[in-house]
Amino acid sequence: MASSKIKRDDLVVVTAGKHKGRTGRVLRVITDKDRVVVERVNLVKRQVRPTQDRPGGTIEKEAPLHISNVALWNADEKRPVKVGFKFLDDGRKVRFDKKTGDVIDNV
Repeated sequence: MASSKIKRDDLVVVTAGKHKGRTGRVLRVITDKDRVVVERVNLVKRQVRPTQDRPGGTIEKEAPLHISNVALWNADEKRPVKVGFKFLDDGRKVRFDKKTGDVIDNV
């Protein structure tokens, strides 16, 4: 399985669709369907049955977005980041910013 350029807890910006321009933290990455769930973005309303833990009624929850419609967000420079992969001298595979060459983190 190939490494994903977007990971859980990354700050991303939506680049297409009706939520274009909104930023949020990635809650979950669904790798087999190439989708991500972003905090407080793409909210849908669902009716749920009551359980022992919670009452029934209408709840709002995040629906998945396609991974191609989000980009990693650089909060310091306030711009989306194009992500690439490279191997360091010690053999580690890391994500890096294609514009500046800065290492984002370990893969």
